[in-house]
Amino acid sequence: MLSAGRIECVCPVNEVDSEIPRIPLTGGVLAPGFVDLQVNGGGGVLFNNAPTVGSLELLLAAHRRGGTTALLPTLISDSPATQQQALNAVRGAIEQGLDGVLGVHFEGPFLDEMRRGAHRENYVRAMTDEDVDWLDSAAANCRVMLTVAPEHTAPGQIRVLSDAGIIVCGGHSGASYQQTMNAISEGMRGFTHLFNAMSPLGSREPGVVGAALSDSDSWCGIIIDGYHVHPATVLVALRAKPRGKLYLVTDSMATAGSSSKSFELYGETIHESNGRLVNDEGRLAGSAILMVDAVRTMHQSIGVALDECLRMASLYPSQFIGESQRRGRIASGFRADLVHLSESFEVTNTWVGGERQAH
Repeated sequence: MLSAGRIECVCPVNEVDSEIPRIPLTGGVLAPGFVDLQVNGGGGVLFNNAPTVGSLELLLAAHRRGGTTALLPTLISDSPATQQQALNAVRGAIEQGLDGVLGVHFEGPFLDEMRRGAHRENYVRAMTDEDVDWLDSAAANCRVMLTVAPEHTAPGQIRVLSDAGIIVCGGHSGASYQQTMNAISEGMRGFTHLFNAMSPLGSREPGVVGAALSDSDSWCGIIIDGYHVHPATVLVALRAKPRGKLYLVTDSMATAGSSSKSFELYGETIHESNGRLVNDEGRLAGSAILMVDAVRTMHQSIGVALDECLRMASLYPSQFIGESQRRGRIASGFRADLVHLSESFEVTNTWVGGERQAH
């Protein structure tokens, strides 16, 4: 039963007033709508190329076909002017009531040049005090997630950002274990696409990965597309992190939810081949998946129980960004954001605020 876009109660069907409309679902599973905290693009649109409200509408529509009902539009390293445009677009979308836009994720540009991945080299730089001031003002009326390389921040900067309410994550970083732990002590709360573009776990230098796995309070997003992380490595993370601290992200690019197999990034063409996106240097450039694909792979290829896969796609990311009282559960008082998956993991229906979405 629904009320104002929220679930009024969960009860046996024979207790529901016969006048209330019903939608019969045959087989499969009904789950909370997915929450994706790293969405660069979809539906043929890359947010960096078109940071507008119209682009966000297309992103939402594309990802809803994959069961995602809420997301963080993600801008990878770019110019300050493009960052401001992205912030304005997200603020505009929220003001216009574009349901499902949770804020903005700035992935960079304060990253390590040697671990920049597909981020453009001339945009990658160290954080300045002016950047801190701008981010502080950006977070005044908008949820902001920020991915940084801790070694390229000055002492105290992460603390200022964290105190301003910004969700600071480590990523694209060659930091040492100690540098990473210092950042955690300043308020860094999570890690962006665990294992990818970060200093690995070593016997005498645990690196960023060692800090991420050993710190029980931090959260880690992980890309499960069959290319970014080996199944055995995923299992290591699952066993190292406390339950609920590892969540799924897509890191999706423009081809996600689209028939297109290529797009432009920084003026070069990114190609998709067998579901794998690479730039001209042969580097991975995000993914082409929707969240349902990550759930399917996590269950079928990694062997994780389906109910846990669904929590990794909805409840856990909701908890990380402070939405745990509104999203991630099918329970009284929660948003009526739902997805129905067939037994073959096809999205048959998606609801946002109780409204059935076109597919």
